[in-house]
Amino acid sequence: MNYKWNYQPPTQEEREAAKALAKEIGISPVLCRLLLERGITSAAEAKRFFRPQLNELHDPFLMKDMSRAVERLNKAMGRKERIMVYGDYDVDGTTAVALVYKFLQQFYSNIDYYIPDRYNEGYGVSKKGVDYAYETGVKLVIVLDCGIKAVEEIAYAKEKGIDFIICDHHVPDEVLPPAVAILNPKRHDASYPYSHLSGCGVGFKFMQAFALNNGIEFQQLTPLLDLVAVSIASDIVPVMGENRVLAYHGLKQLNTNPSIGLKAIIDVCGLSDRELTMSDIIFKIGPRINASGRIQNGKEAVDLLIEKDFPLALQKARQINQYNETRKDLDKNMTEEANKIVDQLANLSQRRSIVIYNEAWHKGVIGIVASRLTEIYYRPAVVLTRTNELATGSARSVSGFDVYKAIEYCRDLLENFGGHTYAAGLSMKVENVPEFARRFEEYVTRHILPEQTSATIDIDAQLDFRDITSKFFFDLKKFNPFGPENPKPVFCTMNVFDYGTSKVVGRDQEHIKLELVDNKSNNVMNGIAFGQSSQARFIKTKQSFNICYTIEENTHKRGDVQLQIEDIKPSRQA
Repeated sequence: MNYKWNYQPPTQEEREAAKALAKEIGISPVLCRLLLERGITSAAEAKRFFRPQLNELHDPFLMKDMSRAVERLNKAMGRKERIMVYGDYDVDGTTAVALVYKFLQQFYSNIDYYIPDRYNEGYGVSKKGVDYAYETGVKLVIVLDCGIKAVEEIAYAKEKGIDFIICDHHVPDEVLPPAVAILNPKRHDASYPYSHLSGCGVGFKFMQAFALNNGIEFQQLTPLLDLVAVSIASDIVPVMGENRVLAYHGLKQLNTNPSIGLKAIIDVCGLSDRELTMSDIIFKIGPRINASGRIQNGKEAVDLLIEKDFPLALQKARQINQYNETRKDLDKNMTEEANKIVDQLANLSQRRSIVIYNEAWHKGVIGIVASRLTEIYYRPAVVLTRTNELATGSARSVSGFDVYKAIEYCRDLLENFGGHTYAAGLSMKVENVPEFARRFEEYVTRHILPEQTSATIDIDAQLDFRDITSKFFFDLKKFNPFGPENPKPVFCTMNVFDYGTSKVVGRDQEHIKLELVDNKSNNVMNGIAFGQSSQARFIKTKQSFNICYTIEENTHKRGDVQLQIEDIKPSRQA
């Protein structure tokens, strides 16, 4: 991959500000510059950033309709009404359902949960789900991570005497559903101080408010924070503000005392003997939870997440792991087919977006294929398949481009749509696909920036190897958990050399294990360059080269630092 390195050296003013903060808090000026970029300008703010406290969470009653939601839930419990917890089939939805169900079940037994079937019902609140609620005597539905656009379905439920409390975080339309309460920090009339909660995060705030109202200690909520951390990482929401507090303490819970269901997944992933990070959730834990809804039914993920018996949980986790293996095969085959279609698109080099349709594709994997296409071609991508009479699909975006707005621009062609800046779902009549592709391309061409359509690595700072001390690494680790708005810092070092011991490794000899030196110190730095074995020949020529990398802990030698090399360029190219 021919990456463009994007590095802006600090101005004199920025250097001075970083030096002043470094003097105040006793960490490297390089790291202080990263704090300043995140809006952290004082020792007190740095302390809050490095050690977020649960008492910094916002009052849940600041969220519009929260009092109404708690009042309706209390009334349902007082009247012994049947309650159903309903959620989306992805990680955010299933963790949200598990969280609310687990918490309420401690105080109330007349409660059920429901996850719609991706293939028979599709996304969100379905009439089939409402009918099931009616047939089983449900009077109150708490819907999580969906529902904000279910105007018809919730009106239908109301006719049947069923009330809804919506806990969602997707962008609402002008017309809101006729629910008893709508908890959504993205409401146009919202006054809540933080708008980027995950769906599970909104569910947590509802339970926090319920606990406050009923005199339940906050400590009874903390065991559920592992589920919130899994949702934050998997749903790619910002990891700053209130989400940082939730993710920080959720990761702590995941590492010290995870719930039985998550412990089983951790075991199946082979992650039991190490400290888990947001990356482990994104690449290992989240995809397994998601695989349940993609291949079978998301309800199985909730069954696992609420399981209290470890041997049973392990059995369920192994089944879900099997779904993930099936998902990987489908994903690989569909991505290959998708690449062939993209290669045949007219004027591909001039196009700013990709829209492809294949009615034979597996609906559960199209979101992953859309993600793969954005990674390969650096363009927003929409991948569609046929479900009943409609073309349904998923959209994914490139850094900094709002794909939700691009889809909204085509809304008159759509039956349904919803989502965020970087990911969205949509459906339309099959005959509308060509016009949608044309209109989507028109919007993207007008609004995307040239730098958003090329392979770029943003570099935070230039280091010499002598800067990478154990204290520097210790302080860098305090920036965890990483995610949007707090990305893992990428560093570069210029004019490095092979120490003479670097070698190609991996089953297919595709990686390089590096031992490097620079000319500023005697430090020998260990590094790993995944998938970059094509560079090995140049490295062995003894010529100098430049590297950009993240700094990781060596999983084989605890406490040792290892550079994870993102890209290598000969010094003369720079």
